[in-house]
Amino acid sequence: MKRYLVLAVYLILVGYSIAEARIKVTGRGDKMTFSADGIPDTYKQSFDLMLVKCIKCHTMERTVIAVQTGRAPITGQPFNKQAVKAYGIKMLRKPDSNMNKKEIRDIVVLLNYFLDENSK
Repeated sequence: MKRYLVLAVYLILVGYSIAEARIKVTGRGDKMTFSADGIPDTYKQSFDLMLVKCIKCHTMERTVIAVQTGRAPITGQPFNKQAVKAYGIKMLRKPDSNMNKKEIRDIVVLLNYFLDENSK
């Protein structure tokens, strides 16, 4: 009986730590976005930039779902670090994105951070 109790506590703690590793999200549907509370100060400026630049063409919901599931919601293609880099290059080439290389690099680094945190 004692073994089952120890096993149950262990499973609860492992499950809790996995749940806490995920990036926190606020809102639902079109209002869904990453919670600024869980973002380290080193990424705050990139996050603010992403909130301004990326929502010109799509909602943050699309980005949140891609990070959480590892799949781009529209195409179903994998959303990993390689895909994030490819999306960054695509945004750099878009004439209406109004983003420079530094801004895109900062957002790519932030998205890679989100992917790393979500995989813990």
